[in-house]
Amino acid sequence: MTRPTITSLAADLAAGRTTSRALVEQALARIADPSGEGSRAFIKVYRQQALAAADASDALRRAGLVASPLAGLPVSIKNLCDVAGETTLSGSKALDDAPPAKADAPVVARLRASGAVIVGSTNMSEFAFSGVGANPHYGTPGNPADRSRVPGGSSSGAAVSVADGMAVAALGTDTGGSVRIPSAVCGLTGFKPTARRVPIDGVIPLATSLDSIGPLANSVECCAIVDAVFAAQPIDVPAPARLNALSVAVPKNYVMTDLDATVSAAFSRALTVLATAGVRIVEIDLPMLDELPAINAKGGFAASEAYAWHKDLIARRENLYDPIIAPRIKRGAQMSAADYIELLGQRADLQKRVSAITTNFDAVVMPTCPIVAPKIADVADSDGFTRNNMLLLRNCSVGNFLDRCAVSIPCHRDGELPVGFMVMGEAMSDRHTLAIGRAVEAVLRAG
Repeated sequence: MTRPTITSLAADLAAGRTTSRALVEQALARIADPSGEGSRAFIKVYRQQALAAADASDALRRAGLVASPLAGLPVSIKNLCDVAGETTLSGSKALDDAPPAKADAPVVARLRASGAVIVGSTNMSEFAFSGVGANPHYGTPGNPADRSRVPGGSSSGAAVSVADGMAVAALGTDTGGSVRIPSAVCGLTGFKPTARRVPIDGVIPLATSLDSIGPLANSVECCAIVDAVFAAQPIDVPAPARLNALSVAVPKNYVMTDLDATVSAAFSRALTVLATAGVRIVEIDLPMLDELPAINAKGGFAASEAYAWHKDLIARRENLYDPIIAPRIKRGAQMSAADYIELLGQRADLQKRVSAITTNFDAVVMPTCPIVAPKIADVADSDGFTRNNMLLLRNCSVGNFLDRCAVSIPCHRDGELPVGFMVMGEAMSDRHTLAIGRAVEAVLRAG
């Protein structure tokens, strides 16, 4: 299946070659297909609402009213976003007695205002606390490249919804890689914005210091369009950067260790293609990245801030939590206020020291994940889960800790398991990073 882009579908709608009703019916049929992953990729499906929204979109288009390039297109939202009148579950059973949301989360409201048709709410790692994408409550959707493998997390259903044609784009969240990891291992493009650009109100948090909301889609241009909607900015996709004017850094430390053979080969090929296209590629020393495990040894922001949100719910309903997730959240109980204040200082210090070096380059590049998607069987026990989870999260979490933006772009060849090539920019360099991403994507596809 050739995956369509937002721009190509918007052109088809504008030319009358298709209708929103047809596109949404096709997406809903894929979700409902008993031989597909729809029942595991989605926790809620908004069939009637989506069809009504599609018909309304077609009527508006006939009247010459088109809100955005997303108008009439099927999209999915992650199951931690508030939808007015619904209980927000966050991939868990522990919240099933919570009161319904009084209003849509701002990002959901912005999608609706753009004319997007929300087809459903996607499955995820419980409370977004894993990069694996396994969920014992609602099932684990199979990776589109190999159904015996995990889809990556925490935005697991989001990735599968796009890869399997159930949506043209998906809303995901990214606290330590939860947009970029599933994008990388499912062969999609994923963008993590600088966190402060997109409001997280009405979204169940994992770690408010790190949480960001970004799109999973089929191209960098698609991600730029959806990101603009999320950020309530004009939709003005940056032109591709000039490759022969770019200088990018590859850190020698931390992010380039323990690469599996598939990832190593794909990343090396990508660097060669970019260098041939005129990109200046410089290997740099960033020894301070090696400090990250020690800095986060007590659980970091994820454990401390998650525990602050979950402590009463865990006390009341721990028996309903994923048995792998609950202990990870409870680690936060061991962190003192002094530990947390020290962590804030260490983060600010590391950001300064890294930026002093990386601001000399247009971007930092690295493999999105050091490994391809592990087998579902390989994460079935606690040891296998922990080992693979830490590897999947490792490279992406650097960007969250440093408060950066980053885009993951497919760089594997046909027949290989998907591999992501990550372009990480400085904080608030989102447009420049997307411009670089568009240029990188073009040569990687051609190469």
